[in-house]
Amino acid sequence: MELQVEARNLEIRKVWQDKVDEEKARLDRHHAGFIHNLRVTIESTSSHREGGYEVRLMATIPNDTVVVKRKGEKVVTLLVDAFNTLGLQVKEQQRKRRQSFKMQPETAKGTGGEGVVKSLFPYESYGFIVTPQGQEIYFHENALKDVTMNQLSEGDGVRFGEGQGDKGPCAAWVKLAK
Repeated sequence: MELQVEARNLEIRKVWQDKVDEEKARLDRHHAGFIHNLRVTIESTSSHREGGYEVRLMATIPNDTVVVKRKGEKVVTLLVDAFNTLGLQVKEQQRKRRQSFKMQPETAKGTGGEGVVKSLFPYESYGFIVTPQGQEIYFHENALKDVTMNQLSEGDGVRFGEGQGDKGPCAAWVKLAK
């Protein structure tokens, strides 16, 4: 994810930058590869009623942009609140996207394949399957059926339904081969 931090009418403090970096890392862990660009704007406002600062987050995700604005007096608190809200909105976008790509079991037959788990990244919630033809297929833990990331190991045989993601082939669903 590409990060841009900008300040308007003020200088960025180190504690603010550290908090932005920490929250970005958390977003990366929970939504690996889904957010392409993140812009954080911290602005000093002149309005006394709304507090002294405005924090704005703009996240570019596949086919959409999510914007969160927060106004108040403490920047670190605003950053935490804005990033939490952004995380929830991105999670909802991912859920909607999964719903639109979800296949019924009858229609999924014939669109799948078999392969072997090549690599797992459990802390980032994804992994890769390699087919007998040598093609790598990305999968997210949300695609797992009747198995969890903790139950999978590299080298396990799996069956999967192939779909197309933003960056290439991905698994719509993954099951352990019996």
